[in-house]
Amino acid sequence: MAKRILLLASGAGSLAASILKAAESGEIDAKVCRVISDRSAPVLELAESFGVPGTLVEFSQFNSRASWGVAMENIVASDSVDLVVSVGFMRILPSSFVHRFPTINTHPALLPLFPGAHAVRDALLAGAIETGTSVHWVDAGVDTGKVISQIKVGIEVGDTEESLHERIKIQERKLIVETLKKFGTTGLQK
Repeated sequence: MAKRILLLASGAGSLAASILKAAESGEIDAKVCRVISDRSAPVLELAESFGVPGTLVEFSQFNSRASWGVAMENIVASDSVDLVVSVGFMRILPSSFVHRFPTINTHPALLPLFPGAHAVRDALLAGAIETGTSVHWVDAGVDTGKVISQIKVGIEVGDTEESLHERIKIQERKLIVETLKKFGTTGLQK
């Protein structure tokens, strides 16, 4: 029986698109049951185009981070998911959420190097010769959970934040699909 996954995303949805296509084609043994965004974003329309409900849980509509977190937990609980997959979701999830639901995240760096929202810029500023992408378990910290899988990406002379991030995204899309293939067949070790 296919695993039930729920996607969290805040932007255009290129990572979500890779997962939705892989699920639709049977490349991964998983059913995407919902996509949640914290803001009105193209990823919600993308979800609908695949016949997957897109749900907006706009952070600014809540009077506190705690009330937003409760709303998120209630929605995810109603879907009986096996795994939450954060793909470009730009909000820190409450610790109660990540303790309740197994959650993984993609990150555009080779963790533990360059955690946080500006990983690509930070790698360039540090003069790194390579970076990459990681899939990791989400815990109560920021990009501190156990790494599941990684792919290296070399930094080229003349790279800008945009050019490097585009090359990382190509590998990130491959890595998340490969990780979810493993989840669908053998599961993931926490």
